[in-house]
Amino acid sequence: MTSSALDGELAPVGGANLFSPRRCSANTAIWWCLALGFAGYLVLPWYALQDSNGLMAIPGVFGGEDTANGLVQAAAYGRIWLWLGLVGLAIAAVAATRPPGKTQGTLLIAAGVVGAGGLALSGFLIGAKGWSSELLASLFGELSKNQFGVGWGGFVALASLVVLLAFGIARRGYFKGDLFIAAAVVGCGTLMALFILFPVLKALSSALLGEDGKFALGALWERIASERNFGLSCVAGGVRCGVAWNTLFLGLLTASATTMLGTLMALMAERSGKRYGRALNVLAMLPIITPPFVVGLGLILLFGRAGIVNQLLESAFGIAPSRWFYGWFGVWIAQTFAFTPIAFMIMRGVVQGVSPSLEEAAQTLRANPQRTFMTVTLPLLAPGLANAFLVGFIESMADFGNPIVVGGHFSVLSTEIFFAIVGAQYDQGRAASLAWILTLFALAVFAIQRAVLGKQSYTTVSGKGDGGVAMPLPQRVRRIVNAVALPWIAFTMLVYLFAFAGGFVQTWGRDYTLTLNHFRTAFALEWGQFGLVWAGTAWNSFFTTIKLAAISAPLTATLGLLIAYLLARTEFKGQGLFEFSALLAFAIPGTVLGVSYILAFNVPPFELTGTGLIIVLCFLFRNLPVGVRAGTAAFKQLDKSLDEASIMLRASSMQTLRHVVLPLLKPALVAALVYSFVRAITTVSAVIFLVTAENELATTYIIGRVGNGDYGVALAYCTVLIVLMSAATALIQFLVGERKLGRRKAAQSPALTSTQGMT
Repeated sequence: MTSSALDGELAPVGGANLFSPRRCSANTAIWWCLALGFAGYLVLPWYALQDSNGLMAIPGVFGGEDTANGLVQAAAYGRIWLWLGLVGLAIAAVAATRPPGKTQGTLLIAAGVVGAGGLALSGFLIGAKGWSSELLASLFGELSKNQFGVGWGGFVALASLVVLLAFGIARRGYFKGDLFIAAAVVGCGTLMALFILFPVLKALSSALLGEDGKFALGALWERIASERNFGLSCVAGGVRCGVAWNTLFLGLLTASATTMLGTLMALMAERSGKRYGRALNVLAMLPIITPPFVVGLGLILLFGRAGIVNQLLESAFGIAPSRWFYGWFGVWIAQTFAFTPIAFMIMRGVVQGVSPSLEEAAQTLRANPQRTFMTVTLPLLAPGLANAFLVGFIESMADFGNPIVVGGHFSVLSTEIFFAIVGAQYDQGRAASLAWILTLFALAVFAIQRAVLGKQSYTTVSGKGDGGVAMPLPQRVRRIVNAVALPWIAFTMLVYLFAFAGGFVQTWGRDYTLTLNHFRTAFALEWGQFGLVWAGTAWNSFFTTIKLAAISAPLTATLGLLIAYLLARTEFKGQGLFEFSALLAFAIPGTVLGVSYILAFNVPPFELTGTGLIIVLCFLFRNLPVGVRAGTAAFKQLDKSLDEASIMLRASSMQTLRHVVLPLLKPALVAALVYSFVRAITTVSAVIFLVTAENELATTYIIGRVGNGDYGVALAYCTVLIVLMSAATALIQFLVGERKLGRRKAAQSPALTSTQGMT
């Protein structure tokens, strides 16, 4: 008996060891994907069911046309195009019997192209009325069969075929032959293509259509280059500039302010002693866990025409109340107030990652604390500064709530798009052209960021032990930090004090009697004949919001950090497009993204409109960029030798990611989880077109109350949301924990040390 036979190797002739243990082990992942693919065809209903999640119809997968599985749909109900998926799975099954190599890779790629490509193509070409376009109907005649949106069976089968395609690419030698990396890149790329690029491009394509609905390339240029967009009359003494210049100016101003404030607050939290840490955590989270119109309301109560500041100016100096706060200044203050916590969360993780040993080395070389901070600490914060600036800029451009509340006559692209869509004009072409401008602005800032950072290394966390003590802030820097951050924190407390007082008074501006009636209206509990009754009018929206946010938050954090890992630790063709696709959701205003989802997912192959799933997907991909940017900033500080050491010890990429990388990414994980959860609860513009009576959200309920003039109930609901999200934030931080870098604690006072030495 040969040694190869003893080892279970493939025999050189005849294929005698077709299912040898070693070959089966190498192809285990392929067999699992095949099992899932066939399960999608046999066990689950192929098409989505109305008023049902589809899983309840599993007992009828071999029965009626509505609940039948993919095999029955193809064999018994005449939907012959579904055979393509089974053919793809059959080809993959043949590939699974082959040894790993290029031949197996070619077969797997063929399986993915035939199966996934055929199903996807047929899904877009054949809809609920047969052919999806009149051109196809005229060329091939009317179809005798139609099809509806993809259900659980179709989703599982398609996902399996896409993963098999990725395995084939890896077997051909790409991604260094790593199946996990290949599946992650192809899978994430497919998700972003379906739920970011596809709906956005479908909406943006409206800019290329003329008034008659036909393709006209010149229509895009006419809409973009109009005086209303890029006019500079304000420079020459006119009243206002174009909305594009307004948006660019406001975005740069807001990004600069939020990055500076977020960095100062992060330095205060991490380098100014423990006394500021918890207080900053609470205060920094307040703006982000509050619906944007509440912040605007608090600012109006302070600086509006009838606000406290105007009343004091009138009583003290005789200055008549005016609308001075409304305009670019008010929007800038509101956006800075709202987006500084994002920069703080990003920068805090970056400050934590700065290696104290580098600072100690500089001080050993006789650099004073001031010089050490400027030449060592601050340059190492560059990745976080760039990421915080980019996120702040894109958030400002995409913001809708603050400009609509305090913008006055100051127009920006997001509000112009909103009025173009929902206003009396209903000019979808203009809305699409304005969205093009936003996309180009975001792409330009993204390119500048990459050019500035370049290929420089900012690694501060390596495989070596680090026993350094973080350097306290130099005296001059501490004074600057305290002088800027502490007043801002006080301003935060003041705004919230005024904003939420309205929930506890009878009628703001008229009757200031303290009351809890607003809370009873929204969240009343009664004991009825059959037990506890949720009698409050807000309970339905409350439970729906919590459920959908709890589903989307971990998905957002997981996908965001996975994409960040792929961007920071792998190199592949199309990586720039891959990264930009992950950030594109921030460059598009929420209103446009919501309308894009309606246009893209209202017809087969993805009929999601009116379901809770479309809201979860909107939450997921709308908030994805924060997880990506926070993870990217953290990965830039981790030495690649950590990954390499794990792989040299024969750990797979998945094991390395789970046991080595993720424990060092806890700050980024907390930022992604917290931000995605609270934004899912507080977002307005992205889901305003997606909610239904069955899936009403907290923000739409609050907006309805505000529209009816019932500010007390609206503010009471906001107070409950803030308490809830504060508890959720604390729970997330407790469950995830803090990153442990093995650094020693700061020494105690010299007097205490000397006393201990004498005893």
